[in-house]
Amino acid sequence: MKPTLLILAAGMASRYGSMKQIDGFGPNGETIIDYSIHDAIKAGFGKVVFIIKEEFVDNFKTIFEPKLNGKIETDYVFQNFDIKQYGVELEIERAKPWGTAHAVLAARHVVKEPFAVINADDFYGLDAFQKMNDFLTKEANGSTFSMIGYEIGKTLSEHGSVSRGVCKVDAAGNLEEIVERTNVYKEFDVIVYEENDHKHPLEFDTRVSMNFWGFTPEIFNISLELFKEFAHANKDNPKAEFFIPLVGDHLIRTNKAVVKVIPTSSQWFGVTYKEDKPIVQESIDQLVKDGTYPENLWA
Repeated sequence: MKPTLLILAAGMASRYGSMKQIDGFGPNGETIIDYSIHDAIKAGFGKVVFIIKEEFVDNFKTIFEPKLNGKIETDYVFQNFDIKQYGVELEIERAKPWGTAHAVLAARHVVKEPFAVINADDFYGLDAFQKMNDFLTKEANGSTFSMIGYEIGKTLSEHGSVSRGVCKVDAAGNLEEIVERTNVYKEFDVIVYEENDHKHPLEFDTRVSMNFWGFTPEIFNISLELFKEFAHANKDNPKAEFFIPLVGDHLIRTNKAVVKVIPTSSQWFGVTYKEDKPIVQESIDQLVKDGTYPENLWA
């Protein structure tokens, strides 16, 4: 059974100012999602599931169904504020959804095969999809999951500092922990992060998580129990988010699973602010000129 690709596209995009998930970046208005799906199909994925807000569904179907019909199976699931469906009998007022791991739970009834999770607004590169597909078809099981580890030097912005989940990897290539480092940037030829008014160097090839994970359906029951605990513990914290790394950390600490860090040499890029758009467009234009992608992606 071919793996499935889950695309996290229910975010509010408040800093970007519009629905960046369906904004055009390619020569013919292709979205970043288009390039991810194109790479996923080429790598061998058999289905794509969009995790979105229900009010986005018509827009998404109008944009993606004509392109993907006959190329890959599609499905849509909705992330919303109804936590009673997860067995949480609480009334909690929130302005934003509960985070990435909560979004993944929305797909628990439609995904029965090994699957990968990605962000809608990040460009990951074909190498990452090929390596993830290889893992999901040959190695993934109920106690062996994975994430793609990017070289931190290939994930930085030219226009300011970023936050990155820096990975500690053991000798076997498995994840030991993810430490969120804020204020990461390049200073001359050295990558540094700031903490407590001190600068700390990081090697160019230090592995970081860009939210590209590989799981089997066993993760749903694990995440469901964790989410129940998380919701009760954070019922008075409307900004708390149930992130995928929290689930990964739980798996590692409790020895329920190993998370293999799969290294990739791919260049990552993404959009957070409107100012990022021309940079992403330029990057994609260069990939088209290099022959990595056709000018018309779905022709």
